Amino acid sequence: MTTLETAVSPRRPARAPARGAPPGPPPDEAVAPLLALHAAQRPGSDLTPLRRAYEVAERMHHGQTRKSGEPFVTHPLAVATILAELGLDTTTLVAALLHDTVEDTAYTLTELRADFGAEVGVLVDGVTKLDGHRWGERAEAETYRKIVLAAAADLRVLVIKLADRLHNLRTLGAQPPHKRARIARATHELYVPFAERLGIHVLKREMDDLAFAAGDPAGYAAAERAVRVALRDPAAAFGPALARVRASLDAHGVPGDLSVRRSHLYAVHRATGGDVAGLRACQVARLQLIVDGPDRDCYIALGAVHAALHPIPGQVRDFIAMPKDNLYRSLHSRVITPDGDPVEVIIRSAAAHPVAEYGIVAHIRDAGTVADAVTGRRDLEWLGRLLAWQRGASSAEFLEGLRAGLSDGSIAVCAPSGQLITLPAGATALDVAYALGPATGDHCIGALVNGRHAALSAEVRSGSVVQVLTDPAAAPSPGWLDSAVTPAARTRVRTWPERRHGPEYAGRAALARAFAARRRDLPAAEARGDALAAARALGHGDPGPMYRALHEGTLRLADLLDRFPAPVRAPDSGGDDRGTSR
Repeated sequence: MTTLETAVSPRRPARAPARGAPPGPPPDEAVAPLLALHAAQRPGSDLTPLRRAYEVAERMHHGQTRKSGEPFVTHPLAVATILAELGLDTTTLVAALLHDTVEDTAYTLTELRADFGAEVGVLVDGVTKLDGHRWGERAEAETYRKIVLAAAADLRVLVIKLADRLHNLRTLGAQPPHKRARIARATHELYVPFAERLGIHVLKREMDDLAFAAGDPAGYAAAERAVRVALRDPAAAFGPALARVRASLDAHGVPGDLSVRRSHLYAVHRATGGDVAGLRACQVARLQLIVDGPDRDCYIALGAVHAALHPIPGQVRDFIAMPKDNLYRSLHSRVITPDGDPVEVIIRSAAAHPVAEYGIVAHIRDAGTVADAVTGRRDLEWLGRLLAWQRGASSAEFLEGLRAGLSDGSIAVCAPSGQLITLPAGATALDVAYALGPATGDHCIGALVNGRHAALSAEVRSGSVVQVLTDPAAAPSPGWLDSAVTPAARTRVRTWPERRHGPEYAGRAALARAFAARRRDLPAAEARGDALAAARALGHGDPGPMYRALHEGTLRLADLLDRFPAPVRAPDSGGDDRGTSR
């Protein structure tokens, strides 16, 4: 199962039927709603692979139950249904039905590929967790790295993972409180940002609220109550504003659909810092205008809105001229209602609306072929940044960097070429340099920010124009880590010695740091022959390959340290490796 917390029993080679497990409905009856939904969303689809996939999933998961006591196969069936509601293709739904079989049953990836093809195999392999017994405490981070790398080839891997997490959140009530809190925290740290980066706001909003309810039940209840009270009479709160805007749209000849859209509860909670007492309707809802015409008509509509309701200066954001990384295209403005309340207005074209709601899924769904959609959007900037720095990051660094890289608070700066660069809040000119490319970062010496010289450590502001200055002879220095904020910059700076001297150097440096933390001296141990003895005990001819294995992660640091004998200490030696006399 893709979320271990829903398991009743640990992973094992084969599953025996659980005693007392409730029988599920007959296979044809259980899968019928999914088949009907998929046929309605994608007429003409061949439903045979879905039937076969469900039969395999039902057979392989037979006897397994969830914490709720339901047959486990209800989980992959629900995940496939979520994806069918989004309008995804048959191959994705087949992979969703089978996504836990390789991880939790005797069904192998080789068998799956033979039965359902290589494409399904890629998707299932992409979402399958790494074995915790083999990978130990690195399993979580390396599983996320595996998902990111798989998503680079096929973004549907991430979409399946999000649907999997959403269903687990919907059924989280069966979990004990401490697991609910942990799952909620991971959802807000990683899964919600992934949904945001892919532009799948229909999933993001629900995951946000479900994780909010699980992690902070009291806060959720307070927000739900405050929003309900604030919107007890939406006609009175928004009626006058809607009437003025509609009249102005008619006068400007702009047809469209104008409505009031409620904010989801977690967004209200965050916007208010949890202080939800006495909220007004304008704080928990916004006006949304879907224009029937092309993007240029959205600007006419914006003028009509501003003619009807007084705009607040400096509060227009144009995501049509400069779309977000996740393909989102809309105009945002804040205006004053006839009652004197500030309210947000969002304007987008009817063509842009599906992308605003479904993001990458809209492109996958509407592409001529799935391959065009899933490979044609690999220019998503956030994914490119992840791919650029992840290779040199250790497991812990990758997971920490992933959380930081997906966190909120982005700023946008411009290169002189006009390229827009999004970075986390607090980013520096050095981060800009590495965002422009590894070579630019490695050889940077300074920057011009809005035409003025600035140090690499200078923090950049949103809207600034940043020109990076380089010198072919320049190279990263350890001090740059004090100025680097983004994972891409930090990883490149940290791995400079390895890139200059090789992985053996990096592995030895890691061991030397571990020795120093224990007040021991690696050169002294090498001089005594301890390193050579350890290498030969591990099957290497000399320490070099051993150090490489340490850096690449195939040799654990703790295991290698155990191979070195404890130092001989004199009474006054202070516990170091420098001999028995001073």
